[in-house]
Amino acid sequence: MAQYFVINSSNPQARLIKQAAQMVRDGKVIVYPTDSCYAIGCHLDDKNAVARIRQIRGVDDNHHMTLVCRDLSELSHYALVNNVQFRLLKHNTPGSYTFILQATKEIPKRLQHPKRSTIGVRIPDHAIALALLEELGEPLLSSTMILPNEESPLNDAQQIRVLLEQQVDLVIDGGAVASEPTSVIDLTRDMPILVRAGRGDTAHFLFGN
Repeated sequence: MAQYFVINSSNPQARLIKQAAQMVRDGKVIVYPTDSCYAIGCHLDDKNAVARIRQIRGVDDNHHMTLVCRDLSELSHYALVNNVQFRLLKHNTPGSYTFILQATKEIPKRLQHPKRSTIGVRIPDHAIALALLEELGEPLLSSTMILPNEESPLNDAQQIRVLLEQQVDLVIDGGAVASEPTSVIDLTRDMPILVRAGRGDTAHFLFGN
């Protein structure tokens, strides 16, 4: 049965953040709030936890997982970023965007897109997510909390607890969050490609086909 932490979204309790980070290090699967919706995450190097997330989400290896990072410095350690891409990232992070970039050698092959060697990366604008990342000291491998055969993400922690208390190890209740997933933008081409329109405003991007 999943543990359930109620954490203040403005001033996250350090004790609970430390416990949550330790659970991630121990191979647990957690659900946590972001600036778009709730996300499901685990440790980057834990194969079993990643497999559990894919099973819960009902997705295969072709589905991009996302590295949720603290800042651009950390992001650049795991994704190849040129000057043009860096300027775009700097202007739009933190925020409700997931960017598709070429993965560096720091990303295990099993986490990259099998055909493109890419990875999703994101810097959230949410106090709980950022506190958790800071305590963890490394990215959190994550996916939007959307259940199989559903189109909308889950944004209510109590509902998530009821639905998934036998499948995840921790649900962090950070209160109400948005009901939209991130906007997903592919930056691996000459021009950005809009993969999914979501919460992040994309009006200022010049998209290619």
